[in-house]
Amino acid sequence: MTRLPQDLDQVPAQDAQRVHGTDTSDVIVPMWRQRLRIFTHNKLAIASVLFLLLISAACYLVPWLHPTNQTNQAITFGTQWNAPPSSHHWLGTDSSGFDELGRIFYGGEYSLSLGFLAGTITIFVGTMYGMISGFVGGLTDTLMMRLLDAFLSIPYIFLLLTLITIFGRTTGFLITVIGLTGWWGNARIIRGDALLIRNLEYSQASTSMGARKLHIIRRHVFPNSISNIVTVATFSVADAILFLSALGFLGLGIQTPQTDWGTMLQAGTSQVQNGFWWEIFPLATIFILVVVSINYIGDALRDSFEVRLIER
Repeated sequence: MTRLPQDLDQVPAQDAQRVHGTDTSDVIVPMWRQRLRIFTHNKLAIASVLFLLLISAACYLVPWLHPTNQTNQAITFGTQWNAPPSSHHWLGTDSSGFDELGRIFYGGEYSLSLGFLAGTITIFVGTMYGMISGFVGGLTDTLMMRLLDAFLSIPYIFLLLTLITIFGRTTGFLITVIGLTGWWGNARIIRGDALLIRNLEYSQASTSMGARKLHIIRRHVFPNSISNIVTVATFSVADAILFLSALGFLGLGIQTPQTDWGTMLQAGTSQVQNGFWWEIFPLATIFILVVVSINYIGDALRDSFEVRLIER
């Protein structure tokens, strides 16, 4: 038995910490705190989060705090069309007489809402499809992948144009069609993770002990694929916003009197040649920063959920 010295001054500093129970090297840091620390080390990701929170709050609050007519064009007949920025209209008016600042946030409310909803559908369907295909394997995996290859062979933007032309472009249908047609690439990424994890030792051990496939997917495949899932999820939201804007730019976005950023960019493009720069450059800047911010957040989240960066 080792006896403790009577005078703690004679004990080295590290041993004295152990005697008092203050050895920080033995303290277990919660995993969520480690992930938060990894995320906060990425300064661009922090700035992106703050920017997205600011834009989201503005899109949902500015129409209430700074009310402008954005639905009835007849009321704007008393307003100067294509008016330059002034104290009454900080970003001027567009070619229909709508206040441009209010229009940006009014359209952003629809663009962000539809983008996040469609992105949620995309990642959910893609994750389920990829995990089932990769983990089950065999004939099931072959059939599911050949079906996915057939989907991927269809030009995506032309598929969206065809479906919207046939079935219309209501808000609910836009969310559904973008969400249910944007998961194909995500499914292949998640399938690759499932194929790798099902052959690892702990998955094989669970199988040998009689664990069901659903249990292995829930306890092993999903937790160890969370890094790619989170990354793909953020990129899916950005892609959904881009596709919605592309449809709006082609004239197949949200129906008037509602609007989205793509529709506004299309209208502003035809006016910028006349020197009405305020109808496109402020919106284009916000749009690009939103998409880039989502991508930076996705990169930071990937690092945060990377198992190899977590201390044990």
